[in-house]
Amino acid sequence: MEKTKLIEARKRRNVSQEKMADLLCMDVSNYNRREKGTSKISIQEWQKIAENLEVPLEEIYENEESLVLIFNDNAVGNGNGIVVSNNYNIPLSLWESQKKYIEKLEAEIEELKARIAGK
Repeated sequence: MEKTKLIEARKRRNVSQEKMADLLCMDVSNYNRREKGTSKISIQEWQKIAENLEVPLEEIYENEESLVLIFNDNAVGNGNGIVVSNNYNIPLSLWESQKKYIEKLEAEIEELKARIAGK
């Protein structure tokens, strides 16, 4: 998903993609992919960009097209009382389709319960 808020803020400040790429220590094509949304922008990169454009992070930040879920499945301690969890990136489109499927199944269950109760 194209980062329109970032692009607009960069253009308002008359900052080129080349300058942003230099700031982030990458070539212009890599930076361009980040603006187009085909490569992810790390939180550290978002912070550097916001500082350079002299805008609050919230003004330019746009969420990525995935949802990060943190599960404590088979989580293990590191000996210092800190629990290490497993992280999973799930595309938002998959999340939405599964949510719709679950809703459909729940409706079918309710219909079956009604049929059983009616007998």
